[in-house]
Amino acid sequence: MKAHTAESQATVTPDKALQFLKEGNNRFINNLKINRNLLEQVNDTREGQWPFAIVLSCIDSRTSAELVFDQGLGDIFSVRIAGNILNEDILGSMEFATKVVGSRIIVVLGHSKCGAVKGACDHIEMGNLTTLLNKIQPAVYGEKSTSENRNSKNAEFVEKVASLNVQLTIERIRRESVIIRDLEESGAIKIVGGMYDVDSGIVDFYE
Repeated sequence: MKAHTAESQATVTPDKALQFLKEGNNRFINNLKINRNLLEQVNDTREGQWPFAIVLSCIDSRTSAELVFDQGLGDIFSVRIAGNILNEDILGSMEFATKVVGSRIIVVLGHSKCGAVKGACDHIEMGNLTTLLNKIQPAVYGEKSTSENRNSKNAEFVEKVASLNVQLTIERIRRESVIIRDLEESGAIKIVGGMYDVDSGIVDFYE
């Protein structure tokens, strides 16, 4: 499998980019990883990179986007931060990926049993982690269907908060970046959310 080139990236539509990720996740869960010569891909990308996607996911050691979507060097931009939260620097990275480099899709990928989401549900305060978890609080307070046991011991509540956190992050991307919003409205890119199941390896996309 060759690394993407400027020419191959130019043929990728937002829908095709999503299909690439779906197919990659299907290979992942069926243990059918594509055989790649990574050293060859290092050489192929030494003059430049043309990733077709940028994925914002959690730092959780089980959620590496390259593995989950069975992608190689030069295929995707991968942004990882606890709780897959958004900040100004990450938003700027997304603008670079899409507007400058030409990536066709932005994926906000949450996951089940997320430790950061659990911490936010329990309103944990600890050093610099406090500021990070505060960015998940809108999802905690926004989840209205659970009236009792609104803490990390309630697994259903945690998953609902994680899902809402993905959706609210997508709303923020559109609201806070004119560049990305214009690209999406023109059809140049697609923004999608998804949840990775740490039990099965399956990514459920929100479309």
